This record gives sequence, structure tokens and C-alpha cells, in this order.
Amino acid sequence: MFVRSKAEILHADLDAFYASVEQRDDPRLRGRPVIVGAGVVLAASYEAKAFGVCAAMGGAQARRLCPHAVVVPPRMAAYSAASRAVFAVFADTTPLVEGLSIDEAFLDVGGLRRVSGTPMEIAVRLRREVRERVGLPITVGVARTKFLAKVASAVAKPDGLLVVPPDGELDFLHPLPVERLWGVGQITADKLRSRGITTVGEVADLEEPTLVSMLGRASGRHLHALAHNRDPRPVQIGRRRRSIGTQRALGRGARSAEEIDAILVALVDRVARRLRAATRVCRTVVLRLRFGDFSRATRSHTLPCPTNQTEAILATLRGLLAATAALVERAGLTLVGVSLANLDDATAIQLQLPFAARGGVLDGAVDDIRDRFGSAAITRAVLLGRDPGPTVPLLPD
Repeated sequence: MFVRSKAEILHADLDAFYASVEQRDDPRLRGRPVIVGAGVVLAASYEAKAFGVCAAMGGAQARRLCPHAVVVPPRMAAYSAASRAVFAVFADTTPLVEGLSIDEAFLDVGGLRRVSGTPMEIAVRLRREVRERVGLPITVGVARTKFLAKVASAVAKPDGLLVVPPDGELDFLHPLPVERLWGVGQITADKLRSRGITTVGEVADLEEPTLVSMLGRASGRHLHALAHNRDPRPVQIGRRRRSIGTQRALGRGARSAEEIDAILVALVDRVARRLRAATRVCRTVVLRLRFGDFSRATRSHTLPCPTNQTEAILATLRGLLAATAALVERAGLTLVGVSLANLDDATAIQLQLPFAARGGVLDGAVDDIRDRFGSAAITRAVLLGRDPGPTVPLLPD
């Protein structure tokens, strides 16, 4: 197992990405609290975050907390273009880039010292070039492990730079709250805090079997390793996604069954097109729902044969949605997410009879039209006159 001895991993994370793009493109928004998304907050500028506004918060609550905020509709095409420009800067910095999402990545700069300088110098130059070439602020954490580099960037936000030297890792890490550990959400944090464990250092003081007895085998071993900054994972390039997904926040208004079905249709159209564009097929279809009482539900179904056909995927998801009808009626629906998992290359799958399936031919024709004339050139009748709404790509597994 390779153990890195120097702080050579960068975690680069754009600050309040969607809101920063809006402030970049409209000078009137600079220095003002900005909320992206009306029904549900997709992003908030740091001026809005100062009032307690955060992503995934309901729009009404956000406006109560910050009534003078400027609320703007999301522009996903602008965010995608900005992301591509930033990742071009990453690629110019090092060939070893592992994208995590639309606005963050790990970069391995080991071995570049002679041609590009120290990791600190590279990070300074990276931040300057993103600002000059793309016009956006970015925070960079530098450390020996991926885990610690990501923690460093979170601590350095906004628009900062933090290098954690190898001889100061635990001094930096151990005073931090337990929530800084990957995998510690609200439930795990409550379990730890109920036992008087509030910092990473207090987690590190526990024996691994003790953590396993408290949190289970996988979580206990995972947190014990991270609390000692044991994370041997390298920066990986060219890794193909194990899932493709998208989701749409609905707000807290009532939705009819027909409206929810239309939203599902739109999501499936988008995600199935992405699947075919990547020349992949899926075996497992996943439906994720969030309800008005903040509870969540996930339903999945594994198909007998891999597919990338829209109708097959949509029929499966409609069945999963029907099975949750009682939950939707009781609590209301605030978010719908669709994921396609167990992916494989389309060329590696044995064809099923009949070879020229009608659905596949139709999907290909629709994809060609959209590729040539734009995604709005052709649509389903059920979606005519409906607001497609903003969707957010789900993070890869």
C-alpha cells in the first residue's frame, strides 16, 4: 500500500458556485445576498449564508431569514459552461484530476515540483488562474491525503488556501468537530455527542472495537481510520461512473398525480439521454423521494436485462412511484430523484431479441434531433406548456 509522505494532494472547491456565477454575470448582485432557486434553495451566496440561508432550504424559510435577498432562477447551462472552464484550468495544472462534482475536484501535483514549483505555489497559481480566466473564487486545501485536503478546503472557505503539513496533521484535525469526518451526518453525530464525543480527537482516542460497537462494523472502522488520517486512496483519473442520475426540487406546494408523473417523465428523458450519450446501459433503476415532513424514501428495481431505452426505464420508475403513493398523499412530495446504476458498456451487452426494438430506434431518432437542434426541439406531449424546472445532476458514486 502506497503511503504518501508529502502534502501533494489539492482539493479545489468553487465557493457558493451557482450564486458566484450569478454575481459574476450580473455586477448588480456583487456584495449582495443572492439566493438561487425560489421553491427550494439550490445555492446561496456567502452574504445570504450569513443570515442562515443554506442549500436545500425551502424558499419561504430562506426569504424569512433574509428578506432583502435577491432571488434568481437557476441557469444550469451557465453553470455547466463555468464548470468546463474551471476544469480546463485543472487540466492545465496537472494531468491527474479526479472530478467529484460540477464544482470540485482532487488534483495530484506530486512530481511537478521541478516544473511547476511546490504544491503551495501550484495552489496559489491555480486560484489566480481560475479567478482571471473564469472570474470565480475558489478555495484550495492541500494535504497528504484526499480526506484531509477536503477538510482543509472546507475550513479555509470562502476564497481561501490552507496547507496542512505532514507533521501538523493531527494537531489540525483533532480539535475539529466530529461532523468534519466523512460519513458523519446528523444521526451519527447525535450518537457520538450523546456519549460526550464532540471532536475528531475524542473519536481518535477510542479503540476501534469501541467505535464498531457504537456505530457498526463499516462505520466504526471507517471513522477510526479517518480520525487518524489514514486514507491511502490515490487521485483516480478516467474512472467511469457507477451511476447516472438527476433530481428536481419541487417546493412545498401540492402536486397532482399528473404533475408528478410529468416531472418523472422529464427526469427520465434527461437521464436516459445521458446514459445513451455515454454508450452505457443500466441494470438497476432507483427512485429517490423527499417528503414534506423531511422524511425520505428510496426504491429500486433490478431489471432482468440491461437497457438504455427510455420507455423501459420510465415504466419501471412509474411502478416504483405507484408503490409510494400512500406516502406521497400523506406527507406531500418536495423532491424527486432518478438514478440509473449497475452500469456497463452498451457494446459489451449481448443483444436481446428482437434486435431492432422499436423503443431503441425511437430513442436514437429523438437523440439525433436534440443533438442537432437543441434539447427543446422535440418534447413529449405531456410536457407541453409545463415548466421543466431546474434539475441538478446527482453526484457519481
